[in-house]
Amino acid sequence: MNDLKTNNAPHSSVVVPHFIFGAISLFVLAVLIILADENIFGVYFNGKLLAITHMAVLGWAIMIVFGALYQLIPIVFETKLYSEKLAKFTFWSLVISVLLLTYSFWEGAFSNLLVYAALLMFFSLLLFAFNVLFSYKNSVLKNNSSRFIITAVFWLLITGLLGVLMALNFKFNFFSEIHLHYLKIHATIGLIGWFSFLIIGVGSTLLPMFLISHKLNHKKLSISYYLMNSGLIGLIFNWFLLQLIIVTLVSWILIIVGILFFLSFIYDSYKKRIRKKLDIGMQYSMLAIGGVVVPIVISLIVLIGFNFNFELLSRITTLYGFSIIFGFITTLILGQTYKTLPFIIWLEKYKNLVGKTKTPLPRELYSEKVATIQFYIYLLFILLIPIGLLLNNTIIVKVGSYALLVVSILYNINVLKIIFHKVKNIENE
Repeated sequence: MNDLKTNNAPHSSVVVPHFIFGAISLFVLAVLIILADENIFGVYFNGKLLAITHMAVLGWAIMIVFGALYQLIPIVFETKLYSEKLAKFTFWSLVISVLLLTYSFWEGAFSNLLVYAALLMFFSLLLFAFNVLFSYKNSVLKNNSSRFIITAVFWLLITGLLGVLMALNFKFNFFSEIHLHYLKIHATIGLIGWFSFLIIGVGSTLLPMFLISHKLNHKKLSISYYLMNSGLIGLIFNWFLLQLIIVTLVSWILIIVGILFFLSFIYDSYKKRIRKKLDIGMQYSMLAIGGVVVPIVISLIVLIGFNFNFELLSRITTLYGFSIIFGFITTLILGQTYKTLPFIIWLEKYKNLVGKTKTPLPRELYSEKVATIQFYIYLLFILLIPIGLLLNNTIIVKVGSYALLVVSILYNINVLKIIFHKVKNIENE
């Protein structure tokens, strides 16, 4: 634990609200999926599906990621967070914008409320970026992990800017292409440029640390960085200007190869690990890393261009988004919650007691039994939804949706148990 630079850690009041709102958002997300019913099978540009996607990405994933990143900056950057007050203000700005965006999409208020919600969201992202960038400026450590994170923040701003332009286009209609074209770019930059780069940046530091792995080949991360950036820039340039299939294919292959280099780095870390037994957090994390293969395969199938009818293509596209948001991102977040949040709370409550009395381990702050049940029900969820989508079966999707609801309840139970943990009276050794 000494390796975690605890002296630079922000106060828990900066981090904890993000986990609380994120946990609630996961529950709301499950409810929205149930209420959406057959809209799940519709084209990916419908209000209900957009509301679900933005609640998943912004209310759930980004909220947890922001909170975790505020805590992890001392680890990756080896410096304090630039401004804790700014982080707290950003949290409330983000909460309001998430709620407004989700409501706007769900109710189909595309030409009025959506514009203001998108502008507020972009403002929140700018504040977050400002805080991270100035923290990085004060950092003495510049490595592959920090480079991935800073680049991810850049792509996050591009994603947010394009989102604002799309919202404004509903009102002023200035784009030359149909909305779906820009939605594709918006989603790709967000999922690959922001989430993938951030996960690689944080994961390349945390996963080897939790596995206790040493003597790794960090050149693989450098190769991954340049390949993924080249591919993403190629995609954006092509989709805006050229629109050539060959450029799309080459760019996508560069991104996939870059991701494979990262996976190879994690595989090396796994093979060289000293900690052989994986706890529930690392089981989730390894499942997430393995799950990256699914969206890679789906994306290649779509790019190759099999003759799918429009209805099937819509369901496959929805499945592609599902495999990234739930198969990869959510799975990793669920796992890392059980690695980061218990330590954050443990640090706050027991740091000054270390060496003076017996203290519990961070993993003892939550119920491992509840977390294990949650894990297997989540497996059921990520299996049933894809099957239901491919078979166009509403019953299977409904059962999968209720499985996610149970997962969200169990997750909330453990998150609240961790956050409201009370220091026990433990006798001196």
